[in-house]
Amino acid sequence: MAETISGYAISWNRPAIIAGLFEERFARGAFDKHLAQNPDVAALWAHDPSRPLGRISNGSLKLRSDNAGLYYALTPDPAAPLGQEALATVGNGTVNEVSVSFTPVVEEWDDSGDIPKRLITEAKLYEISLVLWGAYGKDTSAQISRASSNSMAAKRRIEMAQRKRGILK
Repeated sequence: MAETISGYAISWNRPAIIAGLFEERFARGAFDKHLAQNPDVAALWAHDPSRPLGRISNGSLKLRSDNAGLYYALTPDPAAPLGQEALATVGNGTVNEVSVSFTPVVEEWDDSGDIPKRLITEAKLYEISLVLWGAYGKDTSAQISRASSNSMAAKRRIEMAQRKRGILK
């Protein structure tokens, strides 16, 4: 079964300091309008357009907005060297953050504090990237999901519960 890299590209309302100049946050659902228009968002390696990992149009990238943030599931081609590299480096924990490329459509600024604050309430999303260090740090995530190993773990938990109840020996 194919391995998938998944996690959150953005967590809603979590601040990041951008280049030491301002604080940025995304409001819940900031990408919803743009995603509803079926854009062909891509997944890249470190924002490099010459190193694509997947895209919505071929089904290798899926995005959804939920209560926590913008969730993604990326299934890179395991036969391609870049797919192998992504699966290996995310799998061993070397790469575990995500960054996004976007254009704000609607934003609110607050200049009343020590540092200006930007809240993005609507934005166009172009790509997500697996990166070593993203602006949003640990508020993003990249991890491997192995459906076959997940189902085996679930089977073991069920069998253990059945043994406790005397259904299995």
